[in-house]
Amino acid sequence: MTETSIDIAADAELRDQAIAVREEVFVEGQGVPPERERDGHDDDATHLLAREGGTPIGTARLRRLDDDTAKVERVAVREPYRGGGWGRRLVNRVEAVARERNVDTLVLHSQTAVEEFYERLGYETTSDVFQDAGIAHVEMEKSLE
Repeated sequence: MTETSIDIAADAELRDQAIAVREEVFVEGQGVPPERERDGHDDDATHLLAREGGTPIGTARLRRLDDDTAKVERVAVREPYRGGGWGRRLVNRVEAVARERNVDTLVLHSQTAVEEFYERLGYETTSDVFQDAGIAHVEMEKSLE
């Protein structure tokens, strides 16, 4: 059986692998401008990297907004690995890290195409639809208390 993991990308090499997954999914796959995807918050965030047999396959980013709230960002799974539960596992791992850091509330901006995915994980929509990088999004929130 192939070893799988979702770990905090604690060094530059792992963080670069996480960012490469994002660029593949968002820039190449969805046409997000590279300067929009690289938003200047990478140094302020915790990056998680999902790997299967050492191959990077997904990522997510967690960024604290204030004492009680953090934002889940840049959740991405490479196309060949979609449908295998990696998105759910990534979000669950982000939530575990947030709880370890005493975060009470998570917020995120979901593409409307995956809004139901986050609803199934307990997130509630808290905004009308808005555009981000030319893609329809909604803001969502989940209490960890």
